[in-house]
Amino acid sequence: MARVYLSLGSNQEPHRYLRAALDELRARFGSIDISPAYRSAAVGFDGADFVNLAVGLDTDLAPMALNDWLHALEDRHGRRRDVPRYADRTLDVDIVLYDDLVTQGPGHLDIPRKELRHAFVLKPVADIAPELRHPVSQHTMAELWAGFPVLSEPLERIEL
Repeated sequence: MARVYLSLGSNQEPHRYLRAALDELRARFGSIDISPAYRSAAVGFDGADFVNLAVGLDTDLAPMALNDWLHALEDRHGRRRDVPRYADRTLDVDIVLYDDLVTQGPGHLDIPRKELRHAFVLKPVADIAPELRHPVSQHTMAELWAGFPVLSEPLERIEL
C-alpha cells in the first residue's frame, strides 16, 4: 500500500462537488485524512475563488491507475476537458505526493505536484501531514509552510 496525498479544488458549487468527491474517496479507499478547507483566488486565470483541501489516503493503485481513477471521478462530477486547462471547474483532483516517488506521465501526472509551491496546495497538506518530507528537497511540509510568504497568496479557512 502506498500513502498518497491529493489536492481537491472547485470553484463551481464547491461545497457540493467537494463533499461528493470526499464521499467517493471514502467509498473506494476507506479511511481518509481530510484537511480544513480554504478559499483562495484563482491562480493562472481570472475566475471565481476556489475552495481547496487535501486528503491523505492509502491505496493499492499504481500512480497511473490512481490518476485514471481520479480523472473518472472528476468526469462523473461534470469536469469539462473541452475548455482551456486553466478555467473554472466543478472538481479538480490531483495526486500531490505518492510515497517518496518522483515521476511524470500522461494525463498531467506530475509527482510531486509542482502546485506545492502554492498556498492552496501546501497549507492543506501541511495541516494533515506536517512531518511529511518532500521527496526532492527533503524539507517537511511544516518547514515549507513556515517559509512560505503567506501574504502573497492569502487563504481563508472555511467550513465545508
